[in-house]
Amino acid sequence: MTYIDGFLCPVKPRRKDDYIAMAKMASPLFIEHGALRVVECWNDDLMVGKVNDFRTAVLAEQGEDVVFSWIEWPDKAARDAGWEKLMADERMKGPEDNPMAGARMIYGGYAVILDEKA
Repeated sequence: MTYIDGFLCPVKPRRKDDYIAMAKMASPLFIEHGALRVVECWNDDLMVGKVNDFRTAVLAEQGEDVVFSWIEWPDKAARDAGWEKLMADERMKGPEDNPMAGARMIYGGYAVILDEKA
C-alpha cells in the first residue's frame, strides 16, 4: 500500500504566487525521485475549532493562510530512498526568501490504512 508524507504550513497571501512557483519547481523533483503524486492545496474554507484547527496547528499569524500538501509514494522504502536522493539534490535548494514559514510547518509520514475509490 502507498505511503504518504503530509504537510501543513502557513503562508502570507501576498506570497501565494511565490509559493506556487516554489512548488512547481520542487514537484517534478519529487516525482523524479520516486513520488507518485504531489498535491498542494491552498486554504479555502477553514473552520475555526473550539480547541484546535488547521490555523492553530501551525500557529498561523493574523493574515496568514494555511497550505495543506501531501506526497504519495509507492511505499515507505521508496519514500525513504526518495528523500535521501532529494536531500542530496542541489536543485532542491529553496529560494533565499522562502515564501512559507518553515519553522512552523508540521509534517510527518503516514502508512495508508484505508484507500477507497468510487
